[in-house]
Amino acid sequence: MNIEMLVSLLLTTMTAATPLLLAALGELVVERAGVLNLGVEGMMLSGAVCGFAAMSLTGSATLAILVAVAAGALLAAIFAFLVLTLMSNQVATGLALTIFGTGLSALIGTGFTGQPVPPLAKLALPGLSALPVLGRLFDQDALVYLALAATVAIAWFLKGTRAGLILRAVGEADLSAHSIGYPVLRIRFLAILFGGAMAGLGGAYLSLAYTPMWVENMTAGRGWIALAIVVFAAWRPWRAAAGAYLFGGVTVLQLYLQGSGLLPVPPQLLSMLPYLGTILVLTLISSGPFRRRFSPPACLGKPFRPPA
Repeated sequence: MNIEMLVSLLLTTMTAATPLLLAALGELVVERAGVLNLGVEGMMLSGAVCGFAAMSLTGSATLAILVAVAAGALLAAIFAFLVLTLMSNQVATGLALTIFGTGLSALIGTGFTGQPVPPLAKLALPGLSALPVLGRLFDQDALVYLALAATVAIAWFLKGTRAGLILRAVGEADLSAHSIGYPVLRIRFLAILFGGAMAGLGGAYLSLAYTPMWVENMTAGRGWIALAIVVFAAWRPWRAAAGAYLFGGVTVLQLYLQGSGLLPVPPQLLSMLPYLGTILVLTLISSGPFRRRFSPPACLGKPFRPPA
């Protein structure tokens, strides 16, 4: 493998990892606040189809991204109302949200299937993009840079700000946070909205940049992989970025192996690699000596009922 091919693989890995990273970062914030939202797949699909529809109808990439963010946040608001106000079961509600988002996206996307749109424009970083060979790594679309910037911002927010400390306190000890005057439900509601917006943004990347067209169920399980990345990362943003690039690399690797014919195995088996990798990682970190290092927030998935 020469340097040109290696750079090409790295470029493809970055694009494959970006939707995973955006969705995983949003879900990480939600879970650090003590809420488990399994509806990431549905929110990504809604963001993908709404963003694509807006791009198709208006030709504005900025508007398309904003519409995708709003679509993800809207579905997240429905989830938040059900689990925070009506105290519905978070697992069941999240699964229902995925089913709802899948059906809704198929309905909205009926007239847009297979229609291509111009991909998001590339933004070359001055100086770095002029480097020989490696300069191609610094000529990406805005959402690739945004995903990396969001990793830095969320890591700083959770560890270096008072608001981040409060959010983590809500996820670890909601009754204690409530007793000293913090609005637990409001904090969780805002965290859920943020998670939905990020999932919608991840979906928009799929339909506007990764494969700039709409195809039903185009997320192909990426929402579930994003959920696995949050656990793999032990609820830490930097590890989430590493996990997203790892899983993105596995996805690219199986495509490369299919195209090169280096492994004489059916392509269906190679297509299973990202999902087999997800199962393997989750199995390893949930057993034996790894279990303590990957302990979730104490209040994750538990409904909060303010004392009378």
